[in-house]
Amino acid sequence: MTYHPKSDFMRVMKERGFLADCTDCQGLDEALLKDVVPAYIGYDATAKSLHVGHLLNIMMLRWLQKTGHKPITLMGGGTTKVGDPSFRAEERPLISAAQIDANIEGMKQVFAKFLAYGDEPADALMLNNAEWLDTLNYLDFLRDIGRHFSINRMLSFESVKSRLDREQSLSFLEFNYMILQAYDFLELNRRYGCLLQMGGSDQWGNIVNGIDLTRRVLDHEIYGLTSPLLTTSDGRKMGKSAGGAVWLNADMLSPYEFWQFWRNTTDADIGRFLKLYTELPIDECDRLGALAGSEINDAKIVLANEVTRLVHGFAAAEAAASTAREVFEKGGVGEDLPTLTLSKAVLEEGITLAQLFVRSGLAGSGKEAKRLITEGGARVNDAAATDAGRMFRPADLTAPLKLTAGKKRHVLVVLG
Repeated sequence: MTYHPKSDFMRVMKERGFLADCTDCQGLDEALLKDVVPAYIGYDATAKSLHVGHLLNIMMLRWLQKTGHKPITLMGGGTTKVGDPSFRAEERPLISAAQIDANIEGMKQVFAKFLAYGDEPADALMLNNAEWLDTLNYLDFLRDIGRHFSINRMLSFESVKSRLDREQSLSFLEFNYMILQAYDFLELNRRYGCLLQMGGSDQWGNIVNGIDLTRRVLDHEIYGLTSPLLTTSDGRKMGKSAGGAVWLNADMLSPYEFWQFWRNTTDADIGRFLKLYTELPIDECDRLGALAGSEINDAKIVLANEVTRLVHGFAAAEAAASTAREVFEKGGVGEDLPTLTLSKAVLEEGITLAQLFVRSGLAGSGKEAKRLITEGGARVNDAAATDAGRMFRPADLTAPLKLTAGKKRHVLVVLG
């Protein structure tokens, strides 16, 4: 039977491609029609910035608020001390409490751009699960909460089963993670009336655990909703680039590089990504996604502009687009390109072209830089560069030097 959503939020989730699974679509739909529904997504503080992989569920929270409901961003100050084992081959490295707090501060920068926080019914809440997890009494927790969990059932979840099937160790510490996440949902329901947990489809088992626990302990009806785990049309995990994670904080990845990531989207993904990562009307997303030939590049620029505007602001999106026009259409040196600043002392000793490509981040190692240069993939000020050992000194940087790897990766080198 085809599901026809009645609430604005569920209609957006279905139409724009956010909906993978829901524990009770009809029940959630009715709850959304009755009153303001508080809903949460949890974020463990494993880095000081969120990345593009988080952007899908941040958009879900944004649409939740735009349709009149209350988003809760739950920082994992407590659960990060354990580490989510879901679908991982090995245990996450443990990080200190001070680093967790610093990471949370970095992550908060993004949420403020997508959500309105405050005291009104549909204003967002920023919470930290350390508030209740850090003060748990172990014996009381085992007696009151642990007794509701079946080891047999926990072992059947795909996130755990896949680890054990590969005969990879799963520590007792990690095994506790799903219990702690379930307890988060219970506490959010008890303290804030939270009715819905959302997340990627890899979190389905953890979400169902929280629903079961809350029903057993509080006898409350609550819901879970997951989004698809995205891969690009060529099979790559969404959010990965040649340089690693695509960070959302400007101090970890420049707005220009972020813009360029979206500009390089594969043709087949344009329509789908416009629906998921922008607020453009669906008809417009379909129109842009159906463009062919050279016109599809116009759609890619729209996608890059819209996503960069949401994450970094209108001015940063405009500057990135302007830089791209300068670099690609006019062959110039854009002011907003990533920049490597070298001191006069370093240059007086001399630095090779291969070393410049490594220090700029355009190559991961000297060997990779030399291969790039000898295979014709390197350019200096738009001219082919073939001598990996060419030395650069202060006289060579009286004006900025533009390094190019391939067709689309650029860095300016300047004298500091």
